[in-house]
Amino acid sequence: MAKWTPKHEAPEPLEGPVVATITGGTIVWFVLFLVQLPFYGWFADHGHTWWLWTCLAGAGLGLIGIWYVRKRDAAIKRAASAGETPRAQRPASAE
Repeated sequence: MAKWTPKHEAPEPLEGPVVATITGGTIVWFVLFLVQLPFYGWFADHGHTWWLWTCLAGAGLGLIGIWYVRKRDAAIKRAASAGETPRAQRPASAE
C-alpha cells in the first residue's frame, strides 16, 4: 500500500455553541417523549412502545451530555485563564 501524504494541513475544528446544541437536542427528545405519552395504549397495541423509551433514553443521555459539555467548557475556560493551551487545541507537534 502506498503511503499517502496530504497536500495541505487539515483545517482547525470548528467550535460552536456546544452546550446550547446538546441542551436543544435534549429538550427535543424529552418533548417527543411527552407528546407520545398520551398515546401509550396505541403504541402498546401496535408493538411500538420502544418509540417512547427511545425518546426517554435520548433525553437521559442528553442530560449526561449537558453535564459533560459544561464540565468541558469550564475546563477549557480555566486553562485559558491560567494561560495554558487546552490539550484539544494544541498543535500535533506539541505532544
